[in-house]
Amino acid sequence: MQDICVFSGRSNPQLAEQVVNYLGISLGRTQLEDFPDGEISLKLFEDVRGRDVFVIQSTCSPGNNNLMELLIFIDCLKRASANQITIVAPYFGYARQDRKDEGRVPITAKLVANLLTVAGANRVLTLDLHAAQIQGFFDIPVDNLSARPVITAFFESLDVGPLTVVSPDIGNAKQARVYAERLGGELAIIDKRRVSGSEAVSYNIIGEVEDRTVLMVDDMIATAGTIVQATKIVRERGAKRIVVTATHGVLCGEAIERLNGAGIDHLAITDTIPLTDEARRQLPNLTVLTVSELLGEAIRRIHRNESVSSLFMK
Repeated sequence: MQDICVFSGRSNPQLAEQVVNYLGISLGRTQLEDFPDGEISLKLFEDVRGRDVFVIQSTCSPGNNNLMELLIFIDCLKRASANQITIVAPYFGYARQDRKDEGRVPITAKLVANLLTVAGANRVLTLDLHAAQIQGFFDIPVDNLSARPVITAFFESLDVGPLTVVSPDIGNAKQARVYAERLGGELAIIDKRRVSGSEAVSYNIIGEVEDRTVLMVDDMIATAGTIVQATKIVRERGAKRIVVTATHGVLCGEAIERLNGAGIDHLAITDTIPLTDEARRQLPNLTVLTVSELLGEAIRRIHRNESVSSLFMK
């Protein structure tokens, strides 16, 4: 693949390596480090003038270093005369703050979209945005892929028997229905009422789960409060086996402890956010699924000006 260069920030270098391995190229060489005061220093060792450049960087925590690092990357590439700069953000942070649902609060997802665009990004490639309407916050093309092919393949590898796909909340019902139709299962929905940003109370379940394998699919697991409460309800309603999957493993606060005590039979999370060795040790029923081939194929098609839409439909 000529005239293409792929760089990686420090948020998820292992995923970036897998992506370029799929593409059959090497990562662009950089010097990326911190000054003694914590500010970020970047130097490129690749000529990017007139080239099609992709930067792989999830804007996950801790802090905002990954987002700031990405903005510096974009500025550096723009000043080095890159022809096209595509941000590959497997996990797009601040996506949960996508509307003004009460007085005196920001719409941070729009702010981040503005920052990336003003910095000089020409395109964004991401996976399972928390709210699909965030694509409209950008004035540049946004490809919001789904991890559905990866999660579906994992679930099909299990011997599950009668299946019900459970949406842990009303907002995820449409996605759950897609999985149910694809896997030939029933659909159930948890009726949940949120108490605060870190606590959610589930009340009822609409659908049949007794003596069935339950698949719960969510875009992210943050504190795991929603998933754990949903798991408790389906277990009380007689579910035989519980499989939980999510695209983004944010796993903050008491998430790991909650997941450990939830009675989940299988837990699968993709590698959009790197999981620590400690998290992997503490979650013995965890399977990490890679989205590297999905991202790699999208990058290939964008570079060749080919259709990416078929990747949305898988």
